[in-house]
Amino acid sequence: MTTPEGPLRRAAVAGTWYPGSRAALASEVDAYLDAASPDLPRDSVRGLVAPHAGLMYSGPIAAWGYRSVQGEAVDLAVLVGPSHRLAFEGVALYARGAWDTPLGPAPIAKDAADAILAATPVVHVSEAAHHGEHSLEMQLPFLRRVLPDTPIVPLLMGLQTPETVAALGDGLAAALAGKRVLLVASSDLSHYLDSRAAGRMDRQVLDLVSAFDEQGLMRLLKTRPDHACGGGPVAAVMRAARALGARDARVLRYGDSGDVSGDKTAVVGYMAAAFGTFA
Repeated sequence: MTTPEGPLRRAAVAGTWYPGSRAALASEVDAYLDAASPDLPRDSVRGLVAPHAGLMYSGPIAAWGYRSVQGEAVDLAVLVGPSHRLAFEGVALYARGAWDTPLGPAPIAKDAADAILAATPVVHVSEAAHHGEHSLEMQLPFLRRVLPDTPIVPLLMGLQTPETVAALGDGLAAALAGKRVLLVASSDLSHYLDSRAAGRMDRQVLDLVSAFDEQGLMRLLKTRPDHACGGGPVAAVMRAARALGARDARVLRYGDSGDVSGDKTAVVGYMAAAFGTFA
């Protein structure tokens, strides 16, 4: 199916990873947002890190990031996430049309997508790479509630090499200079350790994000990529956010899937973080 502006990407995990009806989805997302209370200056956030697991598990953490930008004036949201289904070099861009959601379609910011494509050769157009992938789709329920009129640019990172991370971060900064943009990195943390072991492993990522140290994060992930499935997207967003004026980083919330399931023997770690100017 297509929109007047291009293809309409159908939601891949609506009705399974999150509610498939408008009313149920809005109610769940709003409950998570109402329970979140990030203490950040208004209109200060330029980038976020948010998890991408099933909404009932990661939603309470993701809400802390999205609550910090609720109702702000933003020209576009650029989403950067990892590819779980396909391995490929570079970064796959969904360049036109819209992404469908139970809360209404999220249109692609085509001019910004074209500018990013022109800014770095590491980005290429591939709608097929996005089919069935959940890492960016799981951000849309929150974006459609907190920034309902904001168009998106979806970017899916394949092999998370240091070269790809640096090229994407620099390309985003060059293409988006002068725009009021929200950068969103999609990532979960450790997978299927017991809660204490997960907390120890995840603390290494939390400390590097808090220090705004994307190079340190990439050094960690080079030897231990299991620390964060979207570590490359996180580092790229950190690099771009800094170039676009962010000076501070803050971890807003941390938790794991056992907080919801009650099973602390094999958990997935989740973080919400923000980049901006908070002093």
